[in-house]
Amino acid sequence: RPILRRGAPRGVQLQRRAVRRRVLVVDDSVTTRQLERTILEAAGYDVSVAADGQAAWELLAADERFDAVVSDVEMPRLDGFQLLARIRSTARLAGLPVLLVTALAQAADQQRALDLGASAYVVKSRFDQDELLETLEQLL
Repeated sequence: RPILRRGAPRGVQLQRRAVRRRVLVVDDSVTTRQLERTILEAAGYDVSVAADGQAAWELLAADERFDAVVSDVEMPRLDGFQLLARIRSTARLAGLPVLLVTALAQAADQQRALDLGASAYVVKSRFDQDELLETLEQLL
C-alpha cells in the first residue's frame, strides 16, 4: 500500500516494505523440512533450510542473518543440541531464538535443551502447526 512520506514532494509516493522475518529450518528428514517450510512460508516467513546441524552452522557462521532457528535434534554430523550449544557460545548469535522440534519426548532431553538455552521445545508426536506458529511469534 503506497504511503506519502512527510516532506516528500507532492505526488511522490514510497512503497511500504513489509519486513519478512527469516527462519532457518534444520532437519535431516526432507519430508519434515518441506512440511515446516510450507507452514512457515504460508505464514509469511522467509525460510531457508539445512539438512543437518553442520550445514546450518555453516550458514550461521558465514554471517547469514536469521531471526530464528527451528531445528531437529537427532541429525548426522552435528545434532541439534550441538548446534544450539554453538549458537549460544557465539556472541553474535547468542540471543537468536532456537526452537527445537524433535521426536525426543523424555523429560531429560527437554531439560538438556533448556539447560543449553533452547528458547522452546516441541515434541513431534504432539506437533501442531498452530502451536509452532504461535510459539515462533512469541519468540520474535
